Amino acid sequence: MEPLTFASVLFTILVLESIGGMFFFKRKSKRIEEMEKEEISKNSLLCRFVLDGVGRKIGESVAIDEDIMIIKSTNSYLGVPLKHIEEEEKTLLVKGLLDHDRAKEMGEKWRQESLNNMNLEEGN
Repeated sequence: MEPLTFASVLFTILVLESIGGMFFFKRKSKRIEEMEKEEISKNSLLCRFVLDGVGRKIGESVAIDEDIMIIKSTNSYLGVPLKHIEEEEKTLLVKGLLDHDRAKEMGEKWRQESLNNMNLEEGN
């Protein structure tokens, strides 16, 4: 049996790194696919009428900010957690009671942040 040479050890290390790298990149691409599917799913919730628990129109979904749906309602924006949104055929339904004060607060926070981001982009 001949002793291990530097070249054979180096070759073995490179092969192992290559195999490990392929596994890593394969997992990464799967994670990216999941993120893309989630993004497509969120986008399908936009531009739809949103109704409250008794079927009254609250407004229209205009954005999703992390896990909050932003709803344009008459003269204000409302923020409702996605976990309280249920898909109907063509509309969205807010499950449970809607805390209008809290929803307005979250919607206004989103509006201010969006306005600030737009102003920063125009300033560049």
